[in-house]
Amino acid sequence: MDFTFDNSFHDNMEGFYAPADPAKPLAPKLLAINHTLAARLGFYVSESDEAELARIFSGEQLPDGANPLAFAYAGHQFGHFSPQLGDGRALLLGEIIAPDGARFDIQLKGSGPTAFSRNGDGKATIGPVLREFLVSEAMAAMGVPTTRSLAAVETGDRVQRERTYPGAVLTRIASSHIRVGTFQFFAAHFGVEHVTQLSDYTIGRHFSDLAHAANPHLALLDRVIGLQCDLVAHWLGVGFVHGVMNTDNVAISGETIDYGPCAFMDRFSVNTVFSSIDANGRYAYGRQPQILHWNMARFAEALLPAIHRVSPADVDAAKDLVDAIPRRFRAIWHARVRAKLGLGGEDIVDGEFIDSLFDELEHHGVDFTSFFPRARDAAARRRGNAL
Repeated sequence: MDFTFDNSFHDNMEGFYAPADPAKPLAPKLLAINHTLAARLGFYVSESDEAELARIFSGEQLPDGANPLAFAYAGHQFGHFSPQLGDGRALLLGEIIAPDGARFDIQLKGSGPTAFSRNGDGKATIGPVLREFLVSEAMAAMGVPTTRSLAAVETGDRVQRERTYPGAVLTRIASSHIRVGTFQFFAAHFGVEHVTQLSDYTIGRHFSDLAHAANPHLALLDRVIGLQCDLVAHWLGVGFVHGVMNTDNVAISGETIDYGPCAFMDRFSVNTVFSSIDANGRYAYGRQPQILHWNMARFAEALLPAIHRVSPADVDAAKDLVDAIPRRFRAIWHARVRAKLGLGGEDIVDGEFIDSLFDELEHHGVDFTSFFPRARDAAARRRGNAL
């Protein structure tokens, strides 16, 4: 299987990662392969390749051109800053260029310990691997920006948690694995030179149109805020609750990342939580827009050294961007609700109506998913009867 790697992060960002090698699995066995995604990436996969695929996607066999590495990053976890996290159970095999020219990371998740494992085993169990495979691909099918799942492999190992479970490795595909926490790590430990380098790389990789902005780092903040507003509006629109909206789980690309504790709502409630450790409901369904705001404020703080270096006056402009997030998000969210209801322009459904609609959904315990198609059907019948 020819990956034809083009590893820009490894080659150009030395000092931003730690080299890593996967642990050798006992008896790898392919559980699932995403043929549609493989074709999108330019791979042809046949059933006769299963043994080779199991070796590659378990970490037993490194493909030619791979430069495995673990990303360094920090993060606010449930509001508390952890200055060093990093890929403790994942490693980047490398980057490939798809037939349409798009660049993607290929990452093994659950492939063993790295320099950032903090005494952990770096392994994953079969349940969470299959959950991420299914949920990430469901999100992609619904049009929600997300990391993708290419393969799931059972390793043949037993992984010790509260009891032993079968081990497994997920192959995750992403536009990149650069996170808000990546910027936080280098802002906290190394300062303006590293933040500027990381920002320049991010702009070149994801947002090349920003390179000639008056202040590219300020423009990066603006772009990422927009992507995150759109992403969280998507989440709310499909009833998705992300259980760990920590800053290390916020991808700069605007893709959903980390399908640990998460789920889709049935009966509507703004206080729905799907994480046993989120005792105070920090990441409840209805608080996700507030956490988006909080996370983007942390991103702005990490970017400020680079923004200030170009223009000290732009620090105030960065603050203004952060302050505007609630209004910006609300406009995007209202547009998404209008689309879900099958309605037209802003004059048809205003914010007050939308707020009262969701109050009624909660009051009556309405099923979130089934309500919207039924509402559209009822509106269509009413329009038909009026003709």
